[in-house]
This record gives sequence, structure tokens and C-alpha cells, in this order.
Amino acid sequence: MDEGKVQSMRMPVLYLSHGAPPLADDPIWPGQLAAWSADLPKPEAVLMISAHWEDAPLALGATTTVPLIYDFWGFPPHYYDVTYAAPGAPDLADDVRKLLRGPGMSVHDVPERGLDHGAYVPLVEMYPAADVPVLQMSMPTLDPAGLFGLGRKLAPLRDQGVLIVGSGFFTHNLRALTQDGSVHPVMTEFDDWGRRALAAGNIDALLDFEHRAPAAQLAHPRAEHFAPLFVSLGAADADLATQRSVIDGYWQGLAKRSVQFG
Repeated sequence: MDEGKVQSMRMPVLYLSHGAPPLADDPIWPGQLAAWSADLPKPEAVLMISAHWEDAPLALGATTTVPLIYDFWGFPPHYYDVTYAAPGAPDLADDVRKLLRGPGMSVHDVPERGLDHGAYVPLVEMYPAADVPVLQMSMPTLDPAGLFGLGRKLAPLRDQGVLIVGSGFFTHNLRALTQDGSVHPVMTEFDDWGRRALAAGNIDALLDFEHRAPAAQLAHPRAEHFAPLFVSLGAADADLATQRSVIDGYWQGLAKRSVQFG
């Protein structure tokens, strides 16, 4: 690849709310994701950090094309027929290993682990041709500061045309799911707090959300769906001030806010 071309195409960083498999049936959301990707430079590769893969030491999966992981239960059969044969990204895996090499950091490969639904569900809508190489990386911790530091180490990948995507859900309490369009006040309060903290660039508050956000334990009984945001924040680096919410609103009572940096 031409070095000058690579250096000239710094990619943005995303945090997106990835949705469950029924996202494909939503009348609005798939179009929002498709329009978002169409507005981005086409990436050389995608580095995906999903809420659904925690593994320590840090792990890299699907370095070659392997079957998807249908990590959900009780859905109609057609959701298990979805395929997404994106190319693997072994070169990107090598770059990630080099960037993360150092004291206290270990990276191992899980080549047989396919993309989970936090990765492929949004990618099916954003890059339906499955022609962009994808590498999935585990979260080795849920510690916000640790994940922020991890994102900062990964930031140079942006100058190689890599789209770094943290994939979670802006609020995630399955007990708050609704079918009638109603939204629990806790979800709206947390979403509004998060929107304002992002707009103000208040990284300290976001990293300490469990103590500073309203009803944080109810919006996120466990932090794994908010945690990918911290990787994205770290990778965003100087572009934090350019953040914008590309998608907002709610899906079955949960906030689907999705953010672009840069």
C-alpha cells in the first residue's frame, strides 16, 4: 500500500450501540447504520472491540475467516442463518501486537473464535458486502482507565486506515426492555448525562461514570456494554473535541446513542 496514501487517511473512531439480532428487522436503525458507514472513508480494515468478548490476557480472534458465533439464545431460527464472511486481518493483528508489546501486556491468538453478534450485527448493516477485513479484540478488563490507556496505544492504527469501533450499548439493563415504545426514566437520565459529558469532553466523569452518572448501576448493572466506549475515547486522542452523536433515541427502551470522534 502506498505509504503517502495511508498517512493521509486518518480514520475516525466509533462507539456504537450494536443491537440484538432483531436489529435487522427494525424499520429505522439499519438505515441509520448504513448511512453512517456511507459517510465514512472506506476503511482498510476494522478493529472491533465488542461488549461480548472479555478475555485476559488480551486476545485476538478471527485472524482468518471462520464461522460466526451465535452468542444468543431463544431467537427464531433465521437469526442463526446469518453469515458474514469478512476477510481476516492478519496484518492488522501483527500491528496490534507490536503496539501493545511491553511490560505487563500479553496478547494471545484465538484464531478459531469467530465474530460475535456485537461485531457482525452492525457490520452486516454497515458493510454488507463483507469486503472489509475485520479483526476482533477482547477486552482484558472492564476498568475504565485501563481500557482508555489501551485505546491510546491503538490510536496510531487510525493513520493506517483502520476504523476502530467500540461496540456496546449506551444503556443496557435487560429488565428495562419494553415492547410498547416506553422508556424508563433511568435510561433517559443516564443517556442525557452521557450526552452532556461527551459534548463537554469530560473524560474524567465518563471514566468515573459508576460514581458520577445518575443511576449508573441501573443503567448498567454490569459495565461491559459501556466499557467499549473507553477504548474508543482513548483511541480518539486529540479528536475528542470533534465528537458527535450520529445515532440517538431508543430501541425497546434502551438508549442506542452512537458516537463518532474525528
